[in-house]
Amino acid sequence: MRILAIETATEACSVALFEDGALLDARHEVLGRGHAERLVPMIAELPGKGRAEQIRVSLGPGSFTGVRIGLAVARALGIAWQAEVRGYPTLALVAAMAQAESDEPVTVCMAGGHGEWFVQDFGTDGLPTDEVVSLVPEVAAQRAAKGVLAGSKAEELGDIARAPVAAIRLPDARHALALPDSLLGAGLAPLYGRPPDARPTVR
Repeated sequence: MRILAIETATEACSVALFEDGALLDARHEVLGRGHAERLVPMIAELPGKGRAEQIRVSLGPGSFTGVRIGLAVARALGIAWQAEVRGYPTLALVAAMAQAESDEPVTVCMAGGHGEWFVQDFGTDGLPTDEVVSLVPEVAAQRAAKGVLAGSKAEELGDIARAPVAAIRLPDARHALALPDSLLGAGLAPLYGRPPDARPTVR
């Protein structure tokens, strides 16, 4: 079976194609912005234009626009190819990448919105041990890190929390098969990690 993985929740845009558990090909670019322009061409550069029986796509939390783009493309390809589409949490992928280099628990710290950081702990089995939270750096530093730190803000958190830091900074779709199966779901709602900025008016 072929599996296409799509990761667009951060400034990195990456895709990977697997067949029977082996990586066939992948693309990974740190764009900042421009996921909408690059994602489909990157998929088209893969063998068979990336066609697969299953699609795995990042749900976030991360860039609102990036997550939406990835989900839209995954849904469209799922319909066109009659493929199963499953979502996964982006922070769990970062944790899985860090645990490929170490068997310790991992605290993932990623850039969030409005100067806050997304923080979540993962056990040695790759499963989250708590809910993802969005914290200002000062509050995040008061939180005890579980094992090593990984993610785009891991180095900053490590400096102020005096915790060891892994080399993993951004998620990469080529590691998607390292995710625990229990974290894959058919629900494709974005994971925002923080309350919406706009609140409905109460009358």
